[in-house]
Amino acid sequence: MELMQAIYSRRAVREFTAESVDEKTLRQLIDAAIQAPSAVNEQPWLFSVVLNKELLSRISHEAKTHMVKTTPAGLLSHSRHFQEIRNDPTFDIFYHAPVLIVISALAKSPWVVEDCALAAENLMLAARALGLGTCWIGFSQGWLGTTEGKAALNLPPAYLPVAPIIVGHPKSTPASVARQEPKINWIRQ
Repeated sequence: MELMQAIYSRRAVREFTAESVDEKTLRQLIDAAIQAPSAVNEQPWLFSVVLNKELLSRISHEAKTHMVKTTPAGLLSHSRHFQEIRNDPTFDIFYHAPVLIVISALAKSPWVVEDCALAAENLMLAARALGLGTCWIGFSQGWLGTTEGKAALNLPPAYLPVAPIIVGHPKSTPASVARQEPKINWIRQ
């Protein structure tokens, strides 16, 4: 798949088949991720690859509970998606994907979020090019940043989990979403 085709066709996938993703493919995705630029070329990232279904389920439950406890009540009541999550104890925030890759970095660097986000985008585009689906699961970030969340990922305390990306074989390709015209401020002189 051409790069532009991957960019224009990449979508957040939330329905996966039960098929696993092999280690060779996961290593390809991580290799694509580490090709991303990083501030002063620190390449600070650490990749936690969760394949264990019981652990994925536990993280989903803990992250959902944490999110409901820590999200302001007003936001919970105004978001249909938050309401669905809160009202459905069986809701899996990872949508039963077979893999969770969490991109983390040492929290001391001022650019860890940017560095990890760039790596995440490379990973997601590479996955699309290989026919896989991905989705950044922001709902899990709060809990993964706790002492318990870091322990679940075997992360040292000084690391910050930034980009939790689920990966799997999509059941179908989500439809394209219309994009707004970009706001461009042309400065010519």
